[in-house]
Amino acid sequence: MQEQPQELPIVRIENVTKKFPGVVALRDVSFNVRRGEIHGIVGENGAGKSTLIKAIMGVHQLDGGAIYINNNGDWIQPKNALDAKRLGLYANYQNVNIANNLSVGENYFLGRLPIQKFGIVNWPKIFKESKMVLEKFHLDHIDPRTNIDSLPISVKEMITISKISMYDDLQLAIFDEPTAFFENERVDELFRYIEKLKNDGISIIYISHRLEEITQICDRVTVLKDGEYVSTRDISDIDKDALISMMVGRKIEDIYDINHQKPGKEILRVEGLTKKGKYKDISFSIAEGEILGFFGLIGSGRSDVMKAVYGAEKADSGEIFVHQKKAVINSPIESMKKGIGLIPEERGKEGVALDLSVKININLNSYDMISHFGVINVRKEKTRTNHFIDAIKIKTPSIEQKVANLSGGNQQKIVISKLLCRDLDLLIFDEPTVGVDVGAKQEIYQLIGRLAEEGKAIIVISSYLPEILGISDRVVIMAEGEKVSEINRWEKELWNEEEALKFASKQSTLVVKE
Repeated sequence: MQEQPQELPIVRIENVTKKFPGVVALRDVSFNVRRGEIHGIVGENGAGKSTLIKAIMGVHQLDGGAIYINNNGDWIQPKNALDAKRLGLYANYQNVNIANNLSVGENYFLGRLPIQKFGIVNWPKIFKESKMVLEKFHLDHIDPRTNIDSLPISVKEMITISKISMYDDLQLAIFDEPTAFFENERVDELFRYIEKLKNDGISIIYISHRLEEITQICDRVTVLKDGEYVSTRDISDIDKDALISMMVGRKIEDIYDINHQKPGKEILRVEGLTKKGKYKDISFSIAEGEILGFFGLIGSGRSDVMKAVYGAEKADSGEIFVHQKKAVINSPIESMKKGIGLIPEERGKEGVALDLSVKININLNSYDMISHFGVINVRKEKTRTNHFIDAIKIKTPSIEQKVANLSGGNQQKIVISKLLCRDLDLLIFDEPTVGVDVGAKQEIYQLIGRLAEEGKAIIVISSYLPEILGISDRVVIMAEGEKVSEINRWEKELWNEEEALKFASKQSTLVVKE
């Protein structure tokens, strides 16, 4: 039977191998992506997904095999990133590929500024066309002159995605964890856009650790494991459980299966915390052994509140009590001295020093604890590093390995290890499983459960409702800078995604008291 045009490959990946120091990231991988299909790629952290798309985009040079792009019937191997761009390839990488120090408009026209006579940049054209793109993606409240760095990471991500619409000759669009910081409404909006691209004959590669997204939107899915090809299947022939089994080599019955503790003594109480333009009159408390979730849509102010608790930003008014004593926290250093630590939302920017080793990163927050008169006890430094590598299963070829060469999940475990070194009383996890595979997610949830069992207080901020409801004892829900609800695990009629979203979108304002 003759192959239908829409089933013709746009990309052929043949026996691809890519090596880095101490690790083989891809080994003899072969499959194809059809024209006009949405092709999912899944696998645990370290499976080779991000390496593969960078190889397709000409960023990585291969150590073996070849990647071919169908250019009007001619099969061409991209030699570099510029080659890939000329062939109509675009990638939205997991770590937001955006110039933070430039405006929104400058980012849209990066590398192709419209120049008038005498070399003058046509700024009116830039801002006019940028405004049209922002309106198309329901971001019309943003001025294209706004500096990117001042925007929330979720908005940065959407702006990065919207840049795709400015490419006229697009053949293949790659999305690497595009919804990591999105709430449900924004996910639906992205999916509608991707479906439109598909209907226009453009091929999509879609990478996500949220397997429900893969089964919802993709036509086919390819599974990678430890840098090797496992299988390519039609979505109609596979379910989420089978995908997990292929990815991790075992079944994961319930990734949220943790023990919930009876709360102990109060660790933290916040009263009337307010910062103009960000949040107003926020009050909550948390005790030993509790897991308190914070949920809200974009602009709700949930992360801003925690930055004030942690001393990274200053509130205008309100009071913070630690162990029932009034506390003034003006910096993260003061916060940690009072037993409070934060795992930040932007791991690569605020959580790890990417160019430094695993050993240095794990000990970075606590060298004062293993130093004497400014001299580091190298034996303790190494012992602590190896302890956490074993305790929370960090995959690294060496303690001297640069953190930049590790997968997102292992980088996140290193961020957590940095705080565990200090034996803190309260740990704040801001988006703890973004870019983390299902196996590593379960390990992080189990770690959170163990910390709660030890009497630690845990705050988890997340855009992912199944996660928040799966692990929390209570959830504070914020909307537009206000606390609109507080729901408890035992209030079964309210403990579900539908009710939580009603609160977050201000369709309901019932507050359940502790």
